[in-house]
Order: sequence, then structure tokens, then C-alpha cells
Amino acid sequence: MRVLVVVTVQHPLDARVVERQIGALLAAGHSVTLAAPFAQAGAAPPPGVRTIDVPRASGRRRVAAFTAARRVLRREAPRHDVVLLHEPELVAASIGIRHPVIVWDVHEDTAAAVSMKAWIPGPLRAPAAGAVRRLERFAERRMHLILAETAYADRFERPHPIIANTTIVPESVRPSERGRAIYVGTLTSQRGGDDLIEVGRRITPEITMEITGEAHGVFRQRLQDADARGDVVWHGYVANAQALRSIEGATVGLSLLHDEANYRHSMPTKLIEYLARGVPFVSTPLPLARELAEASGGGVIVPFGDPGAVADAVAMLNRDDEKRQAMADAGRQWVRDNADWRHDGEAFVAQLERWARAGPTGAALPARRP
Repeated sequence: MRVLVVVTVQHPLDARVVERQIGALLAAGHSVTLAAPFAQAGAAPPPGVRTIDVPRASGRRRVAAFTAARRVLRREAPRHDVVLLHEPELVAASIGIRHPVIVWDVHEDTAAAVSMKAWIPGPLRAPAAGAVRRLERFAERRMHLILAETAYADRFERPHPIIANTTIVPESVRPSERGRAIYVGTLTSQRGGDDLIEVGRRITPEITMEITGEAHGVFRQRLQDADARGDVVWHGYVANAQALRSIEGATVGLSLLHDEANYRHSMPTKLIEYLARGVPFVSTPLPLARELAEASGGGVIVPFGDPGAVADAVAMLNRDDEKRQAMADAGRQWVRDNADWRHDGEAFVAQLERWARAGPTGAALPARRP
């Protein structure tokens, strides 16, 4: 099976796209072409994959990426058995492209995310969200969908396969040690970036606050200033696999997402990644984060927007070696039993293979919900 994967907004080495989905396809013996913004992101192409460089869509600068993606789809889609899209802009770019198997991997509440995009003027956000909902209805009629969260199913009329955004669980990890709080992921204010900086200020110097991930615009400068003051250690962007190896042995992993509509129905993937690497977590009380803390025994829940409560929880785990390691062990076992990509990756590949065999999208669409 030949699979064309297209990304223009996300980082070209996004963990779900490259390490999990493309990794599973390559392991199953399939060939992959990845169209992504390698040059603008300064990213090296992953091994074993044919790559095509395209511009990156960012803020209001999206026309060049849209046009390039459309050219790639016109030229490359006929040469592949499956086309896998990762962003709603690419659904729009695929309009008029004739191909029997186009798949959209839905991994956020796109309409809700519009309210968080500062580059969209306030009065235009409600119309933009409405346009996204119409685009979702179009996609459901014209292509296959994969959902990364069970909660996303309510947005669609038909049932669609759910391939959760789980992680690869290593065979062994280092024990959790004192003195090191960590965060892995993109940095914005809505993702709790300002809270992380304040937590770092409160726990230093007894505990180091290490932050790994991309940041842009004004927030990038805030992180640089915090790093210069010694409140945090900011490593910048690091490929996910390398970043996860580096967090082993940490005291605690943080996820301080704010109470935004786009986050309320999603599992913060970093929590699963922390637990898989033997690191307990502290998280804000989003519904699925709270459920994970209770089910796994590997997390502590703190209020939204309360760096003091976060710092207290981090200090508690830093002092109590026995409790911290017990949480780390329980959480790691839960992920091994319930959220290991080795199982979800097999389901993902099998689903694409079924669609490729079935032929035109319309012939394989499931029935509408009653």
C-alpha cells in the first residue's frame, strides 16, 4: 500500500504523524510519502520516507501553504492508494481532487479551537467556527474520517473509527528521582505557559523546571527571559522520541492546560507519555485528565490557573520518594494495559488497508446514526 501523508500546520515531525502512524505503516511494509514544511521548521526528513517540502501555514500566512498542498494533491494522489490529511485546511485543499481513498485524521475540536486563534479577528471567530462545522459535514460526505477521541463522535452524523492518540511504551525506564519537574509540548498561554514559568520561579533552586517544546511570537520572548533569569530551563523544540527519552527519571511531568472548549473533550497526550516513561503527573482538572489520574493512580489534579497549588504538589512529590515511585509504577502499568500504541498502531494500519481494498469512499461509508 502506498500512502500519501500531508501536513502544513503541524510540525513536520509531529509525534502522531511520524513516530506513530508513519512508523506503524513502515513496520507493516507499506511505503509512505510525507509532504510537510521541513525547510521552514528546520527539520530533517525521517528515514525510510519519501518527502516533499511545502510551505508552513502559520497565522494569516496560509495561502502559499494551501496552494502548494493543492498542487501536491493533484500531482501525487493518483500515485498513491491512500491519501491521509491531518488538518481541516487540507480538507478544503482536497476539494475537486478525485481519489478513491482520502482520509482525514481528526485530532482536535477544530471549531472550538477557532476561539483560541489570536490571528483571527474577534468578530470573525463565530463565522469561522460555523465554516469549520460546514467543512466537517462536507468531509463526512466525501471522505473517510479517523477520530483521535471518542468525544469527537458527537460532531458527526455517522460512526467513524476511533484511533486514540496513545504512545509507545518502552520495555524499561529509569526510576523517578528528585529535583526535576518537566514539561514536553508546544508552549502558549492557553496551554499554561505562563503558569509553568511561575511554577519554575517558585520551585527553583530546589527543583529545576525543564521545558521542551516550540514557542512563537511574544511567548517565545517570555520563555527566553525566564530561562535567562534561571526560573526555567528551556530546551526549545526537540523531536518527540528524543524528548521522551530525556524525561526518564524526572520527578514529575506537568500539564497546565486552561479551561478552553478545545481541551475539554481531549486527553492531553503528554500525560500518557509521562506515565509511559515512569513519570507521575500534575494536571489541571480537565475531565479526561481527572479520569486518567483516578484510573491510573499516576497523577495529581490541581485547580486551573493556580501556580501555587502546582508548586505545592511538585514539592510534595519531590519529598516523598515512596509515594512518587508508587504513582509512577501504577501509571506506567495502566498505560501498558490501556494506551499502548503497539495495539492502536495495528488497528490504524488495518483500517487503512480495509479502505484501500474497498475502493471509492462513497461505497464504503457507514450508515447514518439513527
